[in-house]
Amino acid sequence: MQRLKTRPQFQAVLAGTVLSRTPHFALHCLALPQVTPNIAANAPLFPSHGVWMGAMVPKRWAKRAVTRNTIKRQIYAVSQGVEPPLQAAAHVVRLRAGFDKTRFVSATSDVLKAAVRAELQQLFAGVRVRAVQGVA
Repeated sequence: MQRLKTRPQFQAVLAGTVLSRTPHFALHCLALPQVTPNIAANAPLFPSHGVWMGAMVPKRWAKRAVTRNTIKRQIYAVSQGVEPPLQAAAHVVRLRAGFDKTRFVSATSDVLKAAVRAELQQLFAGVRVRAVQGVA
């Protein structure tokens, strides 16, 4: 699994379809054959096929850097262990709402990590359900 690194990569994937949503996260996807080359560099946005993953955790929803980094680490860890694996495409997991500060007082804690991990597993389970139903 390769990670998204550049702004044009993230923008291309965010313009794609939303595969799954949970109260705090959304999973965006873009099939790789539809990706257009980056005109400025005259090189493709995604130079190789396979699974590409990006994590987007805005400051708006997670004020402290330690919290943003914790959530990103959980996104990458859970996406590595998804069974069955994600299809060969570019994916972005986007935090779309903040976690309750009264429930998660610490910027990073085992309780927050467990809550994030559980919701991410629910997010990826939503993709599996759609694939089984033939909606993907």
